[in-house]
Amino acid sequence: MRIVLTNDDGIDSPGLQRLYKALKTDHEVWIVAPDGNRSGVSHSITLRRPVKVNRSSKRIYACDGTPVDCMVLVHHDFIPIEPELVISGINIGPNLGSDLVFSGTLAAARQAAMFGYPSIAVSLNTFAEPFYLDGAVRFIRKNVSRFAAKWRRTHFLNINFPNQAESYGGVELTKPASLTYDTEVKQFVAPDGGIYTFYHGDMLGASQEEGSDWAAVSRGNISLCPMNLFLVCSQDAEYSTGEFLL
Repeated sequence: MRIVLTNDDGIDSPGLQRLYKALKTDHEVWIVAPDGNRSGVSHSITLRRPVKVNRSSKRIYACDGTPVDCMVLVHHDFIPIEPELVISGINIGPNLGSDLVFSGTLAAARQAAMFGYPSIAVSLNTFAEPFYLDGAVRFIRKNVSRFAAKWRRTHFLNINFPNQAESYGGVELTKPASLTYDTEVKQFVAPDGGIYTFYHGDMLGASQEEGSDWAAVSRGNISLCPMNLFLVCSQDAEYSTGEFLL
């Protein structure tokens, strides 16, 4: 199978490198990934400057743009193949609940699906070592054909793994949880009068609603969350065309 790997952690991320080593024996694997960490860039795309690309080996490229830029390159023939599957990850850190809005990992998979490529986003539920990647890599390697076969143009798949050395409890089909954060903006005034701001936030908690991605991972299970490719009309929004003034 022709597989393209990307991420938002950067090309040297252990999650991406471990996945590459596991898949390249049985598949034609290419990497087109950012040259450094792009976490939190969401679906941004570079429009007002050129994107520089460095080639480190025959099938490995790093660019100074965003994860979405990487998929734009892939789609516009920067590499000489059409992917049969795009995998974004394995991301260090979970992508659960409202994280899905900010994640560059999710954005790369979303953009790949918009171009018509079967795609998955994959994340590990930890920010700190040790990174227990063996189970995640094994699960992906065993199921690449299933991911490609099950894909439809209406969605991409968001997968989250617990960070645990022992076997997973199982696989759950989930929906995004509701997360709450404690955030702040710190300000510093430079000698020249410029104001520098730093945004910081920690997650306070998540809903343990049955069927949510957070609940599944918290139980030691793999979360499979099919994500609608396009923003769709909210079913609980109460609007009437007759109430607006012309």
